[in-house]
Amino acid sequence: MIYRVESSKSLDDLDQALREAAQRHKFGVLNVLDLKQTLSSKGFDLGPECRVYDVCNPQAASKALGHDISVSAVLPCRISVFAAGEKRTLATVMPTDLLRATGLSGVEELATEIEREISAIMNEAA
Repeated sequence: MIYRVESSKSLDDLDQALREAAQRHKFGVLNVLDLKQTLSSKGFDLGPECRVYDVCNPQAASKALGHDISVSAVLPCRISVFAAGEKRTLATVMPTDLLRATGLSGVEELATEIEREISAIMNEAA
């Protein structure tokens, strides 16, 4: 399931708000991929702005990776921020759904906790 939150903030304001909310929840922004810029440099026009944020809570990641290193296939968590008309949308695939898709077990409780934090970060940023 994709979780979505709408915002009337500009992309730059959302960038700052997302970074601050992530920090409050003990997450860090590891990387930001500007898809419009990347595709434009390859000769393709995406149209709307779209940035993808890789976010991670090091303590939770360490715990999950210690349980099963295969979970690295779905880390870090990603939050997409894109323009949709006058509004901006923040979107993510829910961590519990990602984990379920891997077939891994033993970290469901941790995935549920991370899901609560990611949705809170998005709601606060919006």
